[in-house]
Amino acid sequence: NEAHSIVTDLFNFPQLQNDTFLRAARGEETEHVPVWCMRQAGRYLPEFRESRAGKDFFETCRSPEACCELTLQPLRRFPFDAAIIFSDILVVPQAMGMDVQMVAGKGPTFPEPLKEPEDLQRLQVKVDVDKQLGYVFKAITLTRHKLEGKVPLIGFTGAPWTLMSYMIEGGGSTTHSKAKRWLYRHPEASHMLLRMLTDVIVEYLLGQVTAGAQALQVFESHAGILGPVEFKEFSLPYLRDIARRVKDKLKEEGKDVPMIVFAKDAHYALEDLSQSHYEVVGLDWTIDPQSARERTGGKVSLQGNMDPCALYAPKERISGIVKKMLEGFGTRGYIANLGHGLYPDMDPENVGAFVEAVHQYSTQMIKQM
Repeated sequence: NEAHSIVTDLFNFPQLQNDTFLRAARGEETEHVPVWCMRQAGRYLPEFRESRAGKDFFETCRSPEACCELTLQPLRRFPFDAAIIFSDILVVPQAMGMDVQMVAGKGPTFPEPLKEPEDLQRLQVKVDVDKQLGYVFKAITLTRHKLEGKVPLIGFTGAPWTLMSYMIEGGGSTTHSKAKRWLYRHPEASHMLLRMLTDVIVEYLLGQVTAGAQALQVFESHAGILGPVEFKEFSLPYLRDIARRVKDKLKEEGKDVPMIVFAKDAHYALEDLSQSHYEVVGLDWTIDPQSARERTGGKVSLQGNMDPCALYAPKERISGIVKKMLEGFGTRGYIANLGHGLYPDMDPENVGAFVEAVHQYSTQMIKQM
């Protein structure tokens, strides 16, 4: 562990006080079930809207101070067990030379998406992540200090297929038919692009760990648009490759950083995902907790999976929903979360009720064991 302590000393990070999230990720015993929320730094918080007002989205992403502040905001309000760095998955296509803009009312937009395989020549093959994405690393290091060891900090990336689909669709899409057209019509070019993305992602994640990230999540947000056969060919091999390569490199440096894979709507691949070198498999709300446990056979910890829309329920209903969820998952090797990110119109009070219910019920359940 010598190399690890040298890096930690380099930044001289404060001692971690609450490692519940990291222990749960590794399947160890905890006093309560840890909880955090995807998009916990988000528009549902008035202070987030205030900080972001009138500023360009990606400009905010490029400011370490702004990212740090937005990452910390939810932790001032709620006793979350982890923080996740404020950033965006589309910084990777940007680093590869693509122009991405956040258009009000429309979301992320690529003015010049990839249309045909020859467009791959426009991409930067060798990306210097320190140069292109150093602003994310600076944000992570700054946030680790400002967190003062309260909770662990999660770094993240989009997965290759999800990023590929954005780069070809030119933005969000319901059918993803332009990107899927590539898979069926240009499989070789598709694999070439997926490999290019994988190489950048591996370096990007390693850079995040060097900067201070204590766990990593890979978001395969568009998994559900693929069928099982396409998923096995165009998503799973790259997800596995990322975990394997990141882990091998970290092992050389004497570091052990839990990794989470979140492949939304890929319930057909639960067994495969549980054998993909990730410690944790994140679940969306369409999966029954108990069947997820059975199908993953205790090989991994699970994270999720309350329907975010349950937060529209009155507070007392939320605690009943949480209780049922905890009973389904059990308290060991489990991280409570939503099955997707928080939506902008959600009431922060109800988010607080969710966090409190998880802590309260899980503490009781563990004591009664």
